[in-house]
Amino acid sequence: MSERTKKILLVCGFILSVFVIAFTLYFLFFKPTPPPASVESDETTTGGLPSALEGLLRPPTDTGTGTSSGGLSEADEVARGGLTQTIELTTSTIYNSIIGQDGKSMNYYNASDGRFYTIDAEGNVIALSETQFPNVESANWNKDSEKVVMEFPDGSNIIYDFSTEKQITLPTHWEDFDFSPVKDEILAKSIALDPNNNYLVISSDDGSRSVSVQALGENADKVDVAWSPNDQVIAFAQTSKSIQGGIDRTVIYPVGKNEENFKGLVVEGINFAPLWSPEGKKLLYSVTGSYSDDKPLLWIVDATSSTMGDNRHSLGLNTWVDKCTWSSSTVIYCAVPLDLPKYAGLQRSLYEREPDAIYKINLSTGISTLVGIPEESTSMNNLQVSDDESLLYFSNDSGQLELMRLK
Repeated sequence: MSERTKKILLVCGFILSVFVIAFTLYFLFFKPTPPPASVESDETTTGGLPSALEGLLRPPTDTGTGTSSGGLSEADEVARGGLTQTIELTTSTIYNSIIGQDGKSMNYYNASDGRFYTIDAEGNVIALSETQFPNVESANWNKDSEKVVMEFPDGSNIIYDFSTEKQITLPTHWEDFDFSPVKDEILAKSIALDPNNNYLVISSDDGSRSVSVQALGENADKVDVAWSPNDQVIAFAQTSKSIQGGIDRTVIYPVGKNEENFKGLVVEGINFAPLWSPEGKKLLYSVTGSYSDDKPLLWIVDATSSTMGDNRHSLGLNTWVDKCTWSSSTVIYCAVPLDLPKYAGLQRSLYEREPDAIYKINLSTGISTLVGIPEESTSMNNLQVSDDESLLYFSNDSGQLELMRLK
């Protein structure tokens, strides 16, 4: 082979190797990746959360049939997961509503005339008493919805029995009342001029006797009265400082009626507010923390004397617990704001009129379902569900009583 032929072959080999290298580089780094095969899925994922809370936080699950707000169809008469018609039952503002003894009607206070009424699903209104109680500041009902303890702006307090038309006067230095879930008793804070004489007191609802059960000292404003249905816990004390090991982590202390030493309840956030399950075995509560963008977040936890604090996890819904109601030991209905911005849990007063949707939480399955969205946008408060779970009552933006049919 001549020298000239060798040079030609070397040049050709070099050119060929350049093309091979170029093709290899293109195939490895520059060739477009084909799109993945389309797979239909209803699974919803959420963004990353702090690793310290993994296993506790659960994203909301939504198996409702409603579409996005941009594609909602005509409103249904019965809630089916989309826009739902509601019925306005009162034209005036009502307060302190509660399901009546029949499990379907609603008892409430009408501030415009100072009377208490009951109303059924058809809008039939009956006065519970002709007696007027002007300027009631707060009213709490007993377990049978036949007695109410009222607080007035001037500090006076009374219990009124609608079945007997009898009235009992209570001490003016008592406040924050709650009825016993099992007996004819009431719980209150007794606030004295000297903080050393501040106590939680339990009294018979006829005012015949009272017993001091827990000293409050200077922490009276840090104690939430919340008598458990199983008669074990009467209040929660938020007297601890943040503890190590978690974001915004604090301990809430359950207060027993017999000075029991219950285990503290660890919560991830501030602004703790509780709501007992019907049997008192579980506690639904809301707290606000940086891990939830400072929005209120619902949590559930076991809460008997022997299980206090067990099985704690979030329900993945951003709302306040007082916008929820239990319909059974495993089912909860909650009004959830449609659009809640960051930091809303720190400035609730700014977002009290945010339009809500209704969610149903099934604790047995762990599924949260969109039930319905009021046809006329409104915030929804003081939710109450009838015993047969067919009717949902709520107060709208203006404080009027409305009804949504669930069945």
